[in-house]
Amino acid sequence: MATQIRNRIKQFPEGKTFGYDDLRIAKEDYTTAAKALERLQKTGLIKKVSKGIFYKPEQTVFGELMPDYSEQLRPYLFENGKRIAYETGISLYRRLGLTTQMAFRIKIASRGKRIYINRGTLKADGVKSYAEVTENNYEVLGLLDAFKDIKKIPDASVVQSVKRLSAILKDLDKKQTETLIKYALLYPSRVRALVGAILQNIGCKSKELDKLKQSLNPLTTTKLGLKENELPTKNNWYIQ
Repeated sequence: MATQIRNRIKQFPEGKTFGYDDLRIAKEDYTTAAKALERLQKTGLIKKVSKGIFYKPEQTVFGELMPDYSEQLRPYLFENGKRIAYETGISLYRRLGLTTQMAFRIKIASRGKRIYINRGTLKADGVKSYAEVTENNYEVLGLLDAFKDIKKIPDASVVQSVKRLSAILKDLDKKQTETLIKYALLYPSRVRALVGAILQNIGCKSKELDKLKQSLNPLTTTKLGLKENELPTKNNWYIQ
């Protein structure tokens, strides 16, 4: 077991985080594996990030490096090799070009459980996602979160955010657009309305747009303070 673990770890690049799943260890062997991993920690071959998560330290002329941000976060986003969560909130909106503000605490969205992190500089609060998270939908869910939070994005007006989101949606292909609409239907009406208005405004011809429109109550308006020249299709989607 110890030799098998050591050989497997040798194949990992420095700075990559790994857990028992990555080592292909059966659950009934966890106790034996834990002892082997403890011995490897004492030799300095691996370091512990958190319970059950380790990494091979990278040695540089400046000393030993910790795994980078995305690698430190990765173990919390996956379970048994499958994605169960994604990063959302200000840190994501910054990457999407919606704000320049930094987040001191990030948000992690997951359907089945709340994920909280408080390890050194990595701090996160858990929020509930609107759908079961997968590798195929997490980017769309993050994008829809930006629509949901459009009035709360720091250092960005609603008009600026609409322009940026319009540019992002313009770059989506047909399949991505249909996936966006599919998951938008799970979000609050204000998200459905704005997604529909922007898609219509950029010339989207998807038949799925009708589903978004039909999901809205004509008596419920979304108040965003937008002028008609800022989003010409807003009245079609009950947006003020």
